[in-house]
Amino acid sequence: MSNETNKAQDNQVEEIVEGELLNENGAEATDEASLMDELTQANFRVEELEKALQEAEAKVEAQKDSVIRAAAEVDNIRRRSAMDVEKAHKFALEKFINELLPVLDNMERALQGTDAEAEATKAIYEGVELTAKSFVSAVEKFGLVQVDPQGDAFNPELHQAIGMQPSADFPANTVMMVMQKGYTLNERLLRPAMVMVSQG
Repeated sequence: MSNETNKAQDNQVEEIVEGELLNENGAEATDEASLMDELTQANFRVEELEKALQEAEAKVEAQKDSVIRAAAEVDNIRRRSAMDVEKAHKFALEKFINELLPVLDNMERALQGTDAEAEATKAIYEGVELTAKSFVSAVEKFGLVQVDPQGDAFNPELHQAIGMQPSADFPANTVMMVMQKGYTLNERLLRPAMVMVSQG
């Protein structure tokens, strides 16, 4: 009986051990399945994060490009504004000086109409001459320059030809007579000189 009892106990122990082993194997299988699920989910999560990172990097590149373009646009606007201000400073007097040009023309006509040698008109001539010189020197301080091309080669950028005449004294395409002087303001032509050009 003791042998049978021992065998029964051994069988029971083996059954318990086998049951535990089965439980452990089942638990191991369950652990492996849950571990595989976790790895799969982690892989999906990594892929999602990589995709989000790529999208974020693309967005950053687009933003960087737009920031560079905006900075360039601001720089262009600043440069254009500076040029506009410079032009405004240079040519602010243009309209005012255009109104004064007929006054200068009339003073020159007054000088041509009076005789510097005659006693009756000598004082008037000197007074008008001094006034014209001081007037011209005053406006020259602001960049006004007279264009008086008597004897110079004809330049269509600065001169306006009224006509052409044959002349033995002047070579061809030379200004032989100035009817009205021209003026430039800071190297910009305000009024061309009206001239008669020699045919040679």
